[in-house]
Amino acid sequence: MSLTEKVALVTGAGSGLGKAGAIRLAQEGAKVAVLSRTPTQIKEVAAQINSAGGEAIAIQADVSQPDQMQNAVQQIIDQWGRLDIVIANAGINGKWASLEDLTPEDWDTTLNINLKGTFLTVKYALPYLKKQGGAIVVVSSVNGTRMFSNTGATAYSCSKAAQVAFTKMTAVELAPHKIRINAICPGWITSEIRDNTDLQNQAIKWPVNYPDGTIPLTKGKPGSEAQCADLMYFLVSDASSHITGTEMWIDGGQSLVQG
Repeated sequence: MSLTEKVALVTGAGSGLGKAGAIRLAQEGAKVAVLSRTPTQIKEVAAQINSAGGEAIAIQADVSQPDQMQNAVQQIIDQWGRLDIVIANAGINGKWASLEDLTPEDWDTTLNINLKGTFLTVKYALPYLKKQGGAIVVVSSVNGTRMFSNTGATAYSCSKAAQVAFTKMTAVELAPHKIRINAICPGWITSEIRDNTDLQNQAIKWPVNYPDGTIPLTKGKPGSEAQCADLMYFLVSDASSHITGTEMWIDGGQSLVQG
């Protein structure tokens, strides 16, 4: 297993892409800290990993809170003494609405979790990644990076575009420390995040007909969490040892026809 003896932090790991990524890394031998705001979910994920012969701990924290993230990283160091891999996945869709209907509080909530949360996750992991080098994956989106047709998703898309900018800016800064950072940009993936979207933009969405679906590669069938987990694994493994500061779209071509 290529990640044996490596220690990974996966945020937003109680469900969806984070859960899939945590399980995938554990299958490759990594010790995994499963982090989320929802204690029940992360305990279940950690238990699933441990029962399958892996090693995981559950850490409850809000990625938008500096003290909680600093404490979370310290728990990992206390447990295993090192940190090699970070998957900054925690995020929300938030409210999708017109600018008139989007409140400052809606905006702050989305940006605090999606963007500030990414910053805090990476910031507090850095002192330990620098000790031996490592790899970071930021989970962004097709929205705001190559697709702009989801009218009303302004706060979400801005947070996701900024995550890619963050990835590119920090790639050069972190390279001398042998730390790689890349972003993945999923399109339509079967995941629970859609269930948590406050969708209020239907009236302002431009009507477009896609008779064969919006995903050319699969004729409209969405991608899977497992496919995203495979990409996360690739980007933290030695197979991508010369890749940094890069965004990778995983959408079956969706953003090329729906941009």
